[in-house]
Amino acid sequence: MPLPRSLFSPADPVDHDLAVTSGTWPEALSGELVLSAPHPDTLSGAHPFFGEGMTYRLSLEPGRHGAGAGTLAWRQRRIDSPSARLRAARPDVFRSTLVGVQSPFGHTNAANTAPLPWGDRLFMTWDVGRPVEIDPLSLSYLGDVGHRSQWHTFEIGPQPLLPLVMSTAHPVIDPDRNVLWTVNTSWGALHVARWDGEGPVEQWPITGATIPQSVHTITQTREWLIVADCAFKVEPQMLTGGSRTEPTNPSGPLYLIRKADLEATAPGHEVPCQVFEVAPENNHYYATYDDTDGVTVLFEHTENVDLAMTQQPGDVDALGRPCDPALRGLYGFPMSPDRTTLVVFDPDRAEVVHRAEQRRPELLWSRQLNAMDWSTEGRERPTLHHTVHLGYRPEAITQEMLHLYRDRVDRSLLPPDETAPRVVSTSLPDLEITAHHELALDDFPSSPIFVPRDPGVDPARSRHAGTDPGGHDGFVVVPVMNDAGFRVEVYDAADVGAGPIATASKPGMAVSFVLHSAWMPQVGPAPDVARNRFSDELERIGELPDDLAEVARGVARDLDEGVPLG
Repeated sequence: MPLPRSLFSPADPVDHDLAVTSGTWPEALSGELVLSAPHPDTLSGAHPFFGEGMTYRLSLEPGRHGAGAGTLAWRQRRIDSPSARLRAARPDVFRSTLVGVQSPFGHTNAANTAPLPWGDRLFMTWDVGRPVEIDPLSLSYLGDVGHRSQWHTFEIGPQPLLPLVMSTAHPVIDPDRNVLWTVNTSWGALHVARWDGEGPVEQWPITGATIPQSVHTITQTREWLIVADCAFKVEPQMLTGGSRTEPTNPSGPLYLIRKADLEATAPGHEVPCQVFEVAPENNHYYATYDDTDGVTVLFEHTENVDLAMTQQPGDVDALGRPCDPALRGLYGFPMSPDRTTLVVFDPDRAEVVHRAEQRRPELLWSRQLNAMDWSTEGRERPTLHHTVHLGYRPEAITQEMLHLYRDRVDRSLLPPDETAPRVVSTSLPDLEITAHHELALDDFPSSPIFVPRDPGVDPARSRHAGTDPGGHDGFVVVPVMNDAGFRVEVYDAADVGAGPIATASKPGMAVSFVLHSAWMPQVGPAPDVARNRFSDELERIGELPDDLAEVARGVARDLDEGVPLG
């Protein structure tokens, strides 16, 4: 029973009201599940990470946002950004490549990877674009973060209106300073960026810090920012359509940057860092906010995973079968079992003082994404970390990948056939598996969220904190794709192994490939603050032919006047 063939099927997303189809929906479950995704009708087969951004939002409380009594409102909208509007007006000049969608206007900002709530505001992110703000209620586009002149751009081709900004899909919001921290690399040189929500984006170059591959994540403690090289590798020949010749780097640098050093230094001037080496390769990592006893980081390693290699016509899978054309564009799944480590760095002595590891080849393969308590209190002392694993999937591994990684893959660990997905709970800091639940082989569970019980009940705590923060007291909500239909499962966070306590779905409802998710305690109209406008970024419009320049002026005018896309 294979991976869902509907993952990359073109479809026209529509609003739905989901009914509870099994169990009892918990009265204590509240707030909103927000999902980032590439729009299914822009999945070209080159790579799903480059489809135009859209947003799904599911209310976890029945009867809200126009849903009928006892049903849950599933609402969606394409992000009507300048990129999307220009492409809708002139689709003939846009070209999908293995490094994104290019045009005479520049490089589209897909903004399709991760939702980032910040108080009552909501941002959507991408690794090679500025964060984009959308209205949490209407899901309409509000503006890109910062004027393009405030970012270092990677101009490998003409980009008069749509700059390519090497950033990260996972900025962080500092709860003590109420600012957004992110990164901006320029030809490998690392810069840390800070934004207060309205003013200009400020940047600092980090002394001697280079990024050999990419940055997918930045994480933080109370006093430190942590940035590591991530395993998405684009070789120069790929920019012109060539194939990969080397696997991802098996290790990479990690930089600890003291927030106090940034605050004491004028923007634009260098700031020092501590340098460590981390192995094996990774993309997602999360620091414990309390750094009293050292900088503690949980690494979800992506060992022998290749996110930059995709299935193309003529490929053969790990079992020697022709790859199904329905999965064209699917990235390379793990060729090694999942590995998670918890590392404690001592920045004063510049050494690693503690390390725990989780690796269960008989159980854990193809980690998808995670759910954790994102409240300040939950990040200070996390207790449970919940993850979704897709199982070993030989049809998502090509022979080309196995050959490229032949010196690093232990084939004796590869199961003889596919294995089932699981929802897993892991205790911290010892990384012991406390519970797991097995799903069906043809399920594709995606990015889960943790919802605390009784959020906001204690006014002395942060607004996301529940009665007992850490990740054990509340619910784990898991979206599940399947060719038979989409569903949302709810688990008791303290007892994931018991299986879902409730499921919501709607007959015939289909959802294509989605990426990261987030939880918001409530949604309402975005606050009225100063924002960057596309019409203020037309300085280089004269580089365009007259017909394209006129299209751009029309898009800028429509955005200023609030004219809906389409």
